[in-house]
This record gives sequence, structure tokens and C-alpha cells, in this order.
Amino acid sequence: MFMGEYNHTIDAKGRLIVPSKFREQLGDEFVVTKGLDGCLFVYDNTEWKKFEEKLQALPLTNQNARKFSRFFLAGASACEVDRQGRILLPSVLRDFAGLEKEVVLVGVGSRIEIWNKATWAEKNVYDDMEEIAENMEGLGILYLITN
Repeated sequence: MFMGEYNHTIDAKGRLIVPSKFREQLGDEFVVTKGLDGCLFVYDNTEWKKFEEKLQALPLTNQNARKFSRFFLAGASACEVDRQGRILLPSVLRDFAGLEKEVVLVGVGSRIEIWNKATWAEKNVYDDMEEIAENMEGLGILYLITN
């Protein structure tokens, strides 16, 4: 399970250091793709295969399913870690997430998210956690927290 928050920078060539804790779990090669909320998603190969299988199971006749699959698969890129622990993020992915210099890598369970630092600070404000927690009760999450 990926967890934690790490601040890093992207160099002029588009390379990003992956924190060693994440590298240990990801291995030498993994997949980076467009994510939701304006960030990038990073999956180890096992999780990516599970996700790919779910996408392939979506009905081809459903327009939203086709768009959903295209969104994640067209932007996906296999990344390899170099000797310095860096990956080269393709420009299409950097542009999508607005990654220029300062970034935040966040572990969120089965994946890692890569955010533009300013976007992370703007979108991830937790003033309404009480209300969100109430809404999570229907998903069974409150039971896990209180018991």
C-alpha cells in the first residue's frame, strides 16, 4: 500500500526523482497515466494489469466507457527508473497535470498521484472533512474508523 506525501522537483529534461519508499514497492518499471482531478496516476505493474482488465471488460457499445478507457490508456506510459532513482515523464503527461518544477507525490493505497504543488495545495483543502465523513458512512468507511 502506498502512503505518504513527498515534495520533489522536475528537472529541465522532465525527470523526476521517485522517493525510495515508493521505488521499493513499484520496482524498476511501472505505468504513469493521466489521473482524475488534474494529477497523474502511477501504478505498479500488478495494479495496472488489474486496472487494464477492468477497462477491457467495459462494454464497447457504451460511449462513456470508450471515453473512460481512452482517457487512461492513450496517455499511459511505461516508465523505468534510472540509476539516480529518476523517471522521465513524457511531455504530454507533464502538460496534462501542469507539472513544471515543484511537484508532490502522494501515496493513496493502490496507486501514487503526482501533483503540481500549487494545484495540490488548492484542491486538497480539508475544511469539510466532517461533512465528507458523514457521506462516507453509506460506503461503510465510518464503521472502520470508529471500531
